[in-house]
Amino acid sequence: MDWNSLKVFLAIAHRGSLSGAANDLVVNHSTIFRRLNAFEEKIGSKLFERINNRYELTALGHELLDLAQNIENSFDGIERHIVGKDFQPKGIVKITAPNNIAYRYLPRYISDFNVKYPEIRIELLVSNQEFNMTNRQADIAVRATSAPPEHLIGRQVSTFNWSVFGSKKYEDRFGLPTNIAELINHSLIGATGAMSRLHAFIWQDKHFSYQIITRCDDLTAMSYFVESGQGLAFLPDDQCRPELIRLFSVQESKPSNLWLLTHPDLRNVERIKLVMQYLTKAFSDEWAS
Repeated sequence: MDWNSLKVFLAIAHRGSLSGAANDLVVNHSTIFRRLNAFEEKIGSKLFERINNRYELTALGHELLDLAQNIENSFDGIERHIVGKDFQPKGIVKITAPNNIAYRYLPRYISDFNVKYPEIRIELLVSNQEFNMTNRQADIAVRATSAPPEHLIGRQVSTFNWSVFGSKKYEDRFGLPTNIAELINHSLIGATGAMSRLHAFIWQDKHFSYQIITRCDDLTAMSYFVESGQGLAFLPDDQCRPELIRLFSVQESKPSNLWLLTHPDLRNVERIKLVMQYLTKAFSDEWAS
């Protein structure tokens, strides 16, 4: 059985669509469709049924999924084992980071890093979503979390407190509060989606839900709503920039811890180790100053 056919099958099973599988495998939609048809024809049975615009596994598909995942894990284990013996300071390192860190901090750090290590090439994946680091979708993850996944290793490089932020545009129209109790008289930007489960926004919804006039699911987007004068927002202090006015701390919120994480099998890969060490120092120096 062709391993490439199994990879197509697994990608469709994981994403539930041909377009999602095509994105994961970096091929076009028609290629995925053609390979799936050829695979099902070779097997002599359907592996998926299309239900509500999603590709759902048939009974045979579920049976194959368990077998194919075992094979995938074996290939991933072999790759990590071989790559883990790579002691050359060259090659590609894939980093995933959330929007604000990717826009404001990593370009500076990576540019400086590449002056020193020009043969190590960085691929930056800008996303707040978790990447599968077992199959090396990413080598290093920069994540704000209080509890890193147990299957990854790394170190905490910074801690960000939360504050209320405003802007000059908002101040010119409505003035600015001097303490958290005065928020009752102001318009706020709130969270939606997964962001609403953060401690700061749970507390905000409990005490100031009627003041929230706009919601979004991304901290960087919230900061630009603040800059536009739409309202005030609870934000971690790493969002601070000249266009925003930091008003006062949100004592009721837990700090956000910034972590650099990688898979244990990759910790001794020279290029990954060098990037981890450099970023650790860069983040630490940034927030120590």
